[in-house]
Amino acid sequence: MQIKTEQLTDFINEIFVTAGASAEFASEVATHLVEANLKGHDSHGVGMTPAYIQNIQADLLKPSAEATVHKDNGAVMVIDGNFGFGQVVGRQACDLLIERTQETGVVVAGVRNCHHLGRIGTYAEHCAAKGLISLHMVNVVGHNPVVAPFGGRERRFTTNPFTCAIPRKNAPPVVLDMATSAVAMGKVRVAYEAGKQAPEGALIDHEGVATTDPSVLFKKPVGALGPFGNHKGYGLAVMCELLGGALAGEWTAQPEHERSHNIVNHMFMMVLDPAAFGGLEAFQHEADEMIKYIQSSEPAKGVDRVRVPGEPERESKATRLDTDIPIAVGSWQELIAAAETAGMTSARIAEMTA
Repeated sequence: MQIKTEQLTDFINEIFVTAGASAEFASEVATHLVEANLKGHDSHGVGMTPAYIQNIQADLLKPSAEATVHKDNGAVMVIDGNFGFGQVVGRQACDLLIERTQETGVVVAGVRNCHHLGRIGTYAEHCAAKGLISLHMVNVVGHNPVVAPFGGRERRFTTNPFTCAIPRKNAPPVVLDMATSAVAMGKVRVAYEAGKQAPEGALIDHEGVATTDPSVLFKKPVGALGPFGNHKGYGLAVMCELLGGALAGEWTAQPEHERSHNIVNHMFMMVLDPAAFGGLEAFQHEADEMIKYIQSSEPAKGVDRVRVPGEPERESKATRLDTDIPIAVGSWQELIAAAETAGMTSARIAEMTA
C-alpha cells in the first residue's frame, strides 16, 4: 500500500503526542522517521513506532528527556541523552558540538544513553548542512544481540551503524550511512513482514550456514545477521562497539549488562571544521574534482551511472515524494495497533488513516 508523506507524518506525530510526547518532540521524531522512509531506509522509518510506544509505556523511553552535558573538556565532551527520543537528544548533541566547533575547530564526543537514534545519517547530514565534516560510530544495547562475528554462528553484537559526511560548497554532501551488518535488522523485519527473501549473504541459520530466509531471525532455532564484507565489516563493527559502546557509553553488548526489550544507542562522534586546516578552498576543489572523476567512470553493464554515497537516498526521496511511501500491510496493521496502544480512539484512527 502507498501512503502520502503528509498523511503518514501527521499520523505518526499524533501517535506520539497521544503517548505523552510534547508537540515539538513528536513532530521531530515523526519527521525523522518518515524522512528515513523517503530515503529508502524503511528499516529505520515509521516501522519503529510500535517499539517506541512499547518502550514509552515500559518507562524505557523518556519522551520528555533532553540531552545534558556530562563532561566538558573543551574539544572533548560527554553528553547524556537520558534515555530520551534519540532523534531529539541526538540532534541536540550535534547542535552542542556544532557550536563548540566554532571555538575549537574540532570536537570529539561520546553521546550516551540515547533511545534509538533512528537513521544515523541524519546527524551527519545535520552537521554537513553547517559546512562541517562529521564521523559517527554507534553501538546498540538494551536487548539481545542479533549479529554473529565473522567465522562464528552465535550472536554477539548488533548492527552497529557507521556514518560520515563530507560537505560540498555548491552540491549536496557526500554521505556514507550504513550498518556494519550485511543489512540492518529492520530490513530483514520488513522482508519477513512482506513475505520476501532476504538478500544473499545477509543471514546465517543456527548452524552458521548462509540463508535468504528471514524467518531465521524470528523463529527458533534462531540464526543471525552476518557482517557486511566478511572480516572487513566485522572489524568495523567491533570498532563501533569499542568506541561507541566501551568509550562513549561505557556499556557494550557483553553479557554483564541487563537485556530487556530496550533500544539504547551510544555514539562516538567527531565534528570537524574543514576551514580549521587552513586550506578550505583547496579541500573544496579537490573534493569536487574527485567526485567528478569518480562519476566519470564508465558504468558497468546493467548500471545506468556511477553514484557516490548519499545519491541513492536523494533519488529515493524524490521518487517517493512523487509516488508516496510504500508500507507493507503487516507494518501498517502494527502502526494501527500502536496508535490504539498509545490511546488514540478508533474514530480518530479511522479519520487519520482514511
